[in-house]
Amino acid sequence: MGDYLQLLREIRGGIAETPPLPLPAELELQAIWFAGGFGRDFTTTEGKRARIVQFGEWNRSAGPDFLHAVVELEGIAHVGAIELDPDPTDWETHGHGADPAFTGVVLHVAFHSPRLDVFTRDAEHRRIPQVIIGPTDLAEALQRPLRATAIARPGRCVHPLAHLPEAATRALLEQAARHRAALKAARFLRTADAHGRDAALFQATAETLGYRANALPMRLLSQRAAITPLRESGAGDAILFGIAGFLAPGLHHTAPPDTRDHLRQLWDLWWKHRATWETRHLIPWKMHGQRPANHPHRRVAALAALVKQWPTFRRRALARPFHPRPLVEFLDQLDDPFWSHRHTLSSIRSAKPIALFGKARATELLANHLIPLALHEDDRFGFDAYLQLPAGAKNEKVRRCAIRLFGSEEKARPWLKKAAHHQALLQIYHDFCLEDLTDCHDCPFPEQLSQWQ
Repeated sequence: MGDYLQLLREIRGGIAETPPLPLPAELELQAIWFAGGFGRDFTTTEGKRARIVQFGEWNRSAGPDFLHAVVELEGIAHVGAIELDPDPTDWETHGHGADPAFTGVVLHVAFHSPRLDVFTRDAEHRRIPQVIIGPTDLAEALQRPLRATAIARPGRCVHPLAHLPEAATRALLEQAARHRAALKAARFLRTADAHGRDAALFQATAETLGYRANALPMRLLSQRAAITPLRESGAGDAILFGIAGFLAPGLHHTAPPDTRDHLRQLWDLWWKHRATWETRHLIPWKMHGQRPANHPHRRVAALAALVKQWPTFRRRALARPFHPRPLVEFLDQLDDPFWSHRHTLSSIRSAKPIALFGKARATELLANHLIPLALHEDDRFGFDAYLQLPAGAKNEKVRRCAIRLFGSEEKARPWLKKAAHHQALLQIYHDFCLEDLTDCHDCPFPEQLSQWQ
């Protein structure tokens, strides 16, 4: 039987060199850095060993991006701030060298190798060590293909796949799902290494709740509102909605009468904690084009409900041996007197109850984060147990991959019933369809498939 990773290496070797992907937005780079996505061991531009001992915390006001970090340079610990910029020259372009707020910076992180010598000095003329994240590390952290989508039409791989024995197709999908799970487990563990398992679980859950449009905003929210101090505050709802930018002093005046007391209580709580938690950096929410049940207000509400029941949620999410069913049941029954009947902070009450988390989001959390982690570290949880998890709704990428690989959704139907197979199709689509820029003509995947069995 074939080997998926070997197949992937051979095909990537046959794809022509392409220009590097453009950098994502600076805010996304900062979120990846803070989550430990680039690791914690680096070499500065002067050749010194640099290790991030503590990633610090997001700065809520003007100045460097992350405060109270601990960075070891050649084994010597330095306590201070970390500044991250897309380009090495941004230090001077943005005026950091003359700004006294940046005198506490102990490390400058940037991308792209500078074309000219760059000197990062603070207002006291002290040289700031600099780390450059290269294209290879960036690509590994982003896991982003060359293009965002491929046309939904049958590809050249339809014919060889149609002639593969069922056992060979099943093996291909299993190995693709295992490969995807390994990548996702590594991502979770990098965040856990940087901030602890509670923080990794909190960020993964927030990202899942964000769905596609608000995955990054929800992850940013979970990074700025760390789970431990959030729980200790006793005001998780108000703090999360406040940091999200969803609270205002007069909001309750224009809301429906039956929501005003709730909104006033949230504002009064937020007012008490505002000085500690408020940030001047706005979270870039996408408010339009969302189904009412996916409105960011509801996603934040679900996260707040989990904060209240964190010990139970954590125990089920990270249980060893791992059993998905108790977690799905817990999340499906997650309830809140206010949010089980409302779509937004100021909407009218819905007569019909609305699932706060729901089975579909629970399946996404399992498939994208918790099952990969269990496969990695729980010997009693095997791939057969993964196959017991039914697939959620087919998203657009799963549909496109089904059409490109099998010719139609109907022909792909046997492989669209399990969450593991959905993940496998997404990985194949990512590794091959989105890495080929020849509209399928020169992609070596179809020819390699003929040798799979």
